[in-house]
Amino acid sequence: MPPSNTATTRLLARTRKRLLDWYDVHRRDLPWRRTSDSYAIWVSETMLQQTRVETVIPYYERFLACFPDVQSLADADIEDVYAQWTGLGYYSRARNLHAAARTIMDEHAGELPRDAARLRALKGIGRYTAGAVASIAFGAGEPVVDGNVVRVLARLLAVRDDVGERAVMERFWDVAGALARGVRPGDLNQSLMELGATICTPRAPRCPECPLQKDCEAHRRGDAETLPRRTRRPRTRNITAVAGWIVRRGRALVVQRPEDGLLGGLWELPGGDLEDDATPEAALHRCLDERLGLAVARATPVGEIEHLFTHRRLRLHVFRCQEPSGRVHRRDHAAHRWLSPAALCELPQGGPTRKALALLCEGSAEPHRRRLRGRAAPHGP
Repeated sequence: MPPSNTATTRLLARTRKRLLDWYDVHRRDLPWRRTSDSYAIWVSETMLQQTRVETVIPYYERFLACFPDVQSLADADIEDVYAQWTGLGYYSRARNLHAAARTIMDEHAGELPRDAARLRALKGIGRYTAGAVASIAFGAGEPVVDGNVVRVLARLLAVRDDVGERAVMERFWDVAGALARGVRPGDLNQSLMELGATICTPRAPRCPECPLQKDCEAHRRGDAETLPRRTRRPRTRNITAVAGWIVRRGRALVVQRPEDGLLGGLWELPGGDLEDDATPEAALHRCLDERLGLAVARATPVGEIEHLFTHRRLRLHVFRCQEPSGRVHRRDHAAHRWLSPAALCELPQGGPTRKALALLCEGSAEPHRRRLRGRAAPHGP
């Protein structure tokens, strides 16, 4: 950090001016920057969480075309919301948007609260989103701190401490808060994020083009690319699971996951996790019996798919099953349906299910040897 309050004040003043001047010339033309509608800004900020801009744009435009205001979103069925979200990932964001929209209608007369504290009381709105909406939509002097902002500030101030530590993150929030206090706080916050996304990138930062280069301590010391530092990274957990394509009288069985948890509320093929040393086929028979009360005489392996979530790597064994005996008795699913293949594809579903259905549709002389390998896009399942 700069050595004195006077130096800090001068640095922040220079930084504010340079960021805003740069942003006025170089900001990208993005659809959510063409509106002052707080609802549209809230939707964009929710979609942009852990998701690339280029991925979000078509989803944002389709979502607003379907749900143009808070009331239309609040009145919608959650499955219709999921249908517009399918493929964007992190489906809890869609659930939270829907729940918060209903709260806004019930408790705020259909208008988003204008201050960060009341925004944070809404489901799914945390410190970052509250600051972004309050500053961009309402001109409040609230800060935002995301990965881009951390990177810019860590390099500007040469912060070499572990950014995974709470105290270090609070320092960034303090600096971002000081920067946000002044004219055009929304543009200031967006300029910080824009700089991190386009110039002060994780690898090969374009320092000669950076408006903050003259004051950047990391650039002066020649180690910008080493910052920020995070010593503890979460491990990726490997999960193996099974899923079965079960058809009765031309209709396939699908089940809905509980609302809470990974892929909550989405539809998938019946199955479950592979436990202990069981074979995939044995695991499928157990899952169908324990979770649905169904028995199948034969399950033929079709292949495997792989899917990477944020901190989990899923390996899913896919089977084609004979018509089952018994009636469905759900134990830990929210719902089940027997649907035609075409209708099944219209349901909101996660990446693993889409890959499993693609595998089933491929066909092969030796289906058990076919594999689909895939990594989820950075925005998740």
